[in-house]
Amino acid sequence: MTDAFQNAEGHHPANDQLHWSQSYYFNFYDPRNRAGGFMRIGLLENLKQSTMVLVLFQDGKPAYYRIRGASPYTSDRLDAGVEVAGLRLASIVPLKRAKLEFADNDFSMSLMFEALCPMADAIAMTRNEAGTLVQQIAAAHLEGPGRVTGTLRLRGTGIEVNGTGFRDISWGVRNWEALGHYRLSWPIFANGLAFAGIHATTVQGQSVYMRMLHDGTDWRAVRELEDRVEFADDGMTVRSLHWRYRDSLDRTWEYSAKPIFRAFIPFDGFFLSENMMEYRLADGTIGYGLCECGFRLPWDGSGPTHG
Repeated sequence: MTDAFQNAEGHHPANDQLHWSQSYYFNFYDPRNRAGGFMRIGLLENLKQSTMVLVLFQDGKPAYYRIRGASPYTSDRLDAGVEVAGLRLASIVPLKRAKLEFADNDFSMSLMFEALCPMADAIAMTRNEAGTLVQQIAAAHLEGPGRVTGTLRLRGTGIEVNGTGFRDISWGVRNWEALGHYRLSWPIFANGLAFAGIHATTVQGQSVYMRMLHDGTDWRAVRELEDRVEFADDGMTVRSLHWRYRDSLDRTWEYSAKPIFRAFIPFDGFFLSENMMEYRLADGTIGYGLCECGFRLPWDGSGPTHG
């Protein structure tokens, strides 16, 4: 763990900005039993509020939803364990292993997330391009893939999970109103490749990127990104995508994806389309992971069609 990340899972004191936030996010998918989920805890210190999201799904259909906004604030953080509206996230080994737990009547979750590689700060990896995003969305945004194992119980039916997922840790100002639209792609492939890319458009029409990839050895900066996303008739559900990267070693990587499951998650005047996808590299290697798209409401479809 680098010195810069030493306290990443702990408390980062707020500045004087109203929308200062810390958040912890995890997702997972197990293709054997076609089960997965998304979860997030957000902590708004100056507003004295907490938020949480938990979505579980199986066979392409929702299995459990809980979304809580403006919940009572907690000063707890991931390093010692934090719980909001029944969702408990706790660090076991800093930045390497975390426990993800929830229980409610006939639904429960007990999972372990174990890092497949060290986390990296996507903002720092794109520092020269991400100035606006740094100021409006986060000061740091650590991301990384992992192995996710454990058990789900859905109305009495037990599901053993052995899949993969992505996590992130962020802190800083989180002003959703500064964004017009963004799309994010986080695939993890069977050959060890993992990509983390975001293309955001501000309300002023400026395109901003956060992008990096792990090639199985180390995180690499990405020099160029083409991000093509096709939406369904509702304009928000991802129908397909095709992304192409050129990394700092001048290698080109290309993949496409098709949807497995979609959840809509509201943040007041901003709306997230959370899409779990089956990815395919140009050589046919299969992977799984998130494609998340954000929309400023009311959405008029004016976001970019490609990068």
